[in-house]
Amino acid sequence: MEASIQIVYVDPGSPGYHLVHYMARLAAELMGGELVVLHARSLTLIEKLDGLLSRKRRGAPSLLICPGPSALTAILQIRNWRKRHGRLVAWVFDSFWTDAIPRYASRAGAFDHVFVTEKEDLATWTRMIPVPVEWLPWGSDVLRLGSANPQRRFDLLRFGRQPPEWEDDVSSAADCESRGLRFQGRPPVFDDATDNERSLMRILNDTKFALAFSNRVAASDYTHPEREYITGRWTEALGAGATVAGVPPRSESVRSLLWDEAMLDLGTVSRAEGLEVIVRAVREWTPMRARVNYLKSLERLDWRWRFKEIVRVLGIEAPLLDAELNRIRQMVDCQGEAGTIG
Repeated sequence: MEASIQIVYVDPGSPGYHLVHYMARLAAELMGGELVVLHARSLTLIEKLDGLLSRKRRGAPSLLICPGPSALTAILQIRNWRKRHGRLVAWVFDSFWTDAIPRYASRAGAFDHVFVTEKEDLATWTRMIPVPVEWLPWGSDVLRLGSANPQRRFDLLRFGRQPPEWEDDVSSAADCESRGLRFQGRPPVFDDATDNERSLMRILNDTKFALAFSNRVAASDYTHPEREYITGRWTEALGAGATVAGVPPRSESVRSLLWDEAMLDLGTVSRAEGLEVIVRAVREWTPMRARVNYLKSLERLDWRWRFKEIVRVLGIEAPLLDAELNRIRQMVDCQGEAGTIG
């Protein structure tokens, strides 16, 4: 049976994008598509010249999933790409690197539609790309991997980028233990994206609070120097029912996507001061908080809602996706009693 859609994922080769790679596999499954994985590299001269030619708009509709704007040209790596793709849609994750939008993407006919993950990026992308641009934020596989688990072994989990005060897991664990908190340091990282995502979500499903700080207060050589944004760390944690503790980004995505129980704002990067806030929050924590986060994530963060928008734009049918969306609706209706997720 011929695939109804081709999904092309540009792999940057970093474990930090395992969530996106996992999502691309899930999208291919639920949309009945073929997944093609490209590895980020420089284009050859022939590929660059081929990019000057017009697309024939034949073949299956396609979705290009990019870690950042520069990956938009990766579609030129595919042999006979001009004849293989019908309607072509791009989804750019680190869309805030607007200076890296390639000239190729601004050509008429290069793409038919572009999705970006941050609302603040819409104006710039709309100005630079001559096709419709929409907001399609980060998500999580809440349905299959998330949980409202009421019994949680860890009070606090550290994973991913942190400010210097929280970087040393050994001293963080000692400080937590002295305050009666159960701390879990860096989870193991697996080479395979699916193995990694399942392992991380199992740990998050057993966690009350997960540390995450805005790049405003926890910068690195790969974060944007000015723009603030959420990443998959927020959506993964919330999909597992955990609350994100740290300093939240000041962004439209946070204001539009998240809810009161989603964040515990520490107001500081100081570990000592932050732990005092966390100690109080752990004392007040109840299983209802995990339940609210999980159900809200089903409603707002599950990848399937993102796929629904892509299917709409591509004009295809995806019965398996429809079935799983109906399952989410039924779960929310059944479990979301009055006042629980309102």
